[in-house]
Amino acid sequence: MSSRRQALSVLGVSTLAFTVCFMVWMMFGVIGIPIKKMLGLNATQFGLLTAMPVLTGSLIRVPLGIWTDRFGGRIVLFITMLSCVVPIWLMSYATQYWHFLVLGMFVGVAGGSFSVGTPYVARWFPKNQQGFAMGVFGAGNSGAAVNKFIAPGLIVAFGWAMVPQVYAAVMLGTAILFWLGSASDPSHLVQSKASFKDQLKTLKDPRVLRYCQYYSIVFGGYVGLSLWMVQYYVGEYGLDIRVAALLAACFSLPGGVLRAIGGYLSDKHGAHKVTWWVLWASWICLFLLSYPQTDFTVMTINGAKTFHIGLNVYTFTALMFTLGIAFAFGKASVFKYISDDYPTNIGAISGIVGLAGGMGGFVLPIAFGFLLDLTGVRSSAFMLLYGVVWVSLIWMYFTEVHGRDVLRGEPQGAHVGSHS
Repeated sequence: MSSRRQALSVLGVSTLAFTVCFMVWMMFGVIGIPIKKMLGLNATQFGLLTAMPVLTGSLIRVPLGIWTDRFGGRIVLFITMLSCVVPIWLMSYATQYWHFLVLGMFVGVAGGSFSVGTPYVARWFPKNQQGFAMGVFGAGNSGAAVNKFIAPGLIVAFGWAMVPQVYAAVMLGTAILFWLGSASDPSHLVQSKASFKDQLKTLKDPRVLRYCQYYSIVFGGYVGLSLWMVQYYVGEYGLDIRVAALLAACFSLPGGVLRAIGGYLSDKHGAHKVTWWVLWASWICLFLLSYPQTDFTVMTINGAKTFHIGLNVYTFTALMFTLGIAFAFGKASVFKYISDDYPTNIGAISGIVGLAGGMGGFVLPIAFGFLLDLTGVRSSAFMLLYGVVWVSLIWMYFTEVHGRDVLRGEPQGAHVGSHS
């Protein structure tokens, strides 16, 4: 029983640590708005600013996943958190655009915590509970929503510079709490002699490539939209930053918290079926979200009549909420694929797939900004994601669904080797 209690303690403090790391990682999604005003940035520059921490957080995932296999998740996660404290604090003294970009890269290390915690937590639980355990840990994604609850209040009360100072203190405190509540088990270490180059060779496996593609939507899309939504609400609906952040949290919160349910469903129904329905649900939501505010005039027998089509703030938020749920389930189901197909190599493969998801989160805000500057249409962000989901659905159909009954399903693992 004590080992069970220890496993739950590890899961609890690891999830807390990841929540705080994710909150810090998403910081620019809110404080970027006053910084954008202060520095006079255009939409593309704003996109790059918010995406900078995501870049390092993604690139560092592969080495962190490998070091977790080698040295254990406890020490690696502790050092990762401590290394972020000073750059977060220094952010409050930045005055120029390049200051924010450089410090953002260092703060981004916090985002690598995911590929440490996932294998660390999974190894404390038996195989049939790993999807659930990884899902609970992954619920730390809701740090994106926590950021939206805390940061706007601090900005309004004290100015944006207070946010990094508070976050640095929280990060330090959480690192100490994590160290006290976690444990290490030498039997969990994997003596992998594989080099970085060998790890990257896994990308030749078509399955790994496909999981990278799925994850770049469900995680990359989640990160990209979490960073983009507050200023979208401010610009599209003219809302105050606090109201905008609260509504944006309707997407970020289910997108993080419900990941555990996605893990449970993937354990029960198989990763394949959950992912397939997630992509369809995302496709429908993104199709509706893509529609820009439109006025059109029809010549009728009684003269010209003008109609307006467009989402009001309530419908928009309801669709974002639904999309958040779909992404949450998808993030868990992709990792269930990995623990099923690569049980001895979870750290390295989840590092590679996490890198792909993170790179999606890096590229998307910049692409959103570029499209907005180019077209002037805010919903172009959703049009882009809609196209990406289309690609995944077609790819999944031809590699996994073609020739099998998805509604009735097949035993998990039936897709393995069904393509080459």
